[in-house]
Amino acid sequence: MPLFLSRRNPDLSETMDSPICDPARLRNTYRQFPRVNALISGSESVYKLWIRPAMVDRNMGYSLLDIGFGGGDIAMNMARWAQRDGYRLEVTGIEIDQRAYDYVKTLDWPDNVSFHHLDAAELVAAGRTFDFVVSNHLLHHLDETSLCTALAYARRLANRCALFVDIRRSDIAYALFSAMTLAGFRNSYIRCDGLVSIRRSYTRRELAEVAPPDWKVESLFPFRLLLVYCGGEGAKP
Repeated sequence: MPLFLSRRNPDLSETMDSPICDPARLRNTYRQFPRVNALISGSESVYKLWIRPAMVDRNMGYSLLDIGFGGGDIAMNMARWAQRDGYRLEVTGIEIDQRAYDYVKTLDWPDNVSFHHLDAAELVAAGRTFDFVVSNHLLHHLDETSLCTALAYARRLANRCALFVDIRRSDIAYALFSAMTLAGFRNSYIRCDGLVSIRRSYTRRELAEVAPPDWKVESLFPFRLLLVYCGGEGAKP
């Protein structure tokens, strides 16, 4: 358990969530997400340990939904990693923030990726399902009711498994992130909002207490939590 950050601070707000935040700094934040996520998101571990082993037949096509795609980099990386490994994986990213969608429209997407300005509830209502559902750094933004709703949607959307990666609150993580981002992420919200995110995030025990009983919490390196639901064909042994 952390000492300095012994208590979660869910009432703190991230500047980039404000509708009146600086547009230039916000765009820079989206541009810098790939650098940060490559170092600390754990998304490649999620792909290697959970998604790739469940794609057992290279002759089949698989589908993945990324909820809250942010800068779009994780969705595109999932698609590229699968293509590199010889799998056919169609990746769909959804985001409720119009600004994030406007940003990804400026990017060059792989052919097996699409992005949409949608809410997960709309996909549920339309009867859509995907083999895999993933999400990165969404949970700490949600209150307990919204978190349970998001997980319920993900469970209905996932045929194989749903995987939510988030920050594990830690004094060491806070100090390291503060030092790591001191000089390299200027004119963006990476540093200030990242530090707020750590203070808003859960410990492993806290997340296990608020998650539904059929979801399992695992630890990922570095300072990450993985909330997993596997109720279908892709359940990990």
